[in-house]
Amino acid sequence: MEMEKVARWAFTAFVIIAIVMGLVVGIMANSVGNEITWRSDSNVKNANTYVTLILLILGIVVGLISITAKEVTPFLIAAIALIVASLSNVWSPLQNGTLDLLYYWATEILSFIVAFTAPAAVIIAIKSVFAMERTK
Repeated sequence: MEMEKVARWAFTAFVIIAIVMGLVVGIMANSVGNEITWRSDSNVKNANTYVTLILLILGIVVGLISITAKEVTPFLIAAIALIVASLSNVWSPLQNGTLDLLYYWATEILSFIVAFTAPAAVIIAIKSVFAMERTK
């Protein structure tokens, strides 16, 4: 029971880290300039790379230890929704000069949350397939 509590707190902390770092990297990107410029800026690129790497590792940890059998389907549906939303260009209307910061925040936060949930979703899906095979 104690491990479930730790896992829930860890999951919440990882989502908060993704949001906070999305805000920080979004501010960094906004200060650099337009999208073409900030994608090639070394400071923003390095920050984005390191945060993504950390969140990928944390996502693997969550996928291995924290999702119970009861939570598999809701988690996978939520992960699919997040991945589809991150692939869409829904935030582009915010990129009009006055709302650029909101655009950077939205894209970075969603990107980091997906970087955290995608590896967890892959691991959980693989574990689910093996569990289905064992029951046959």
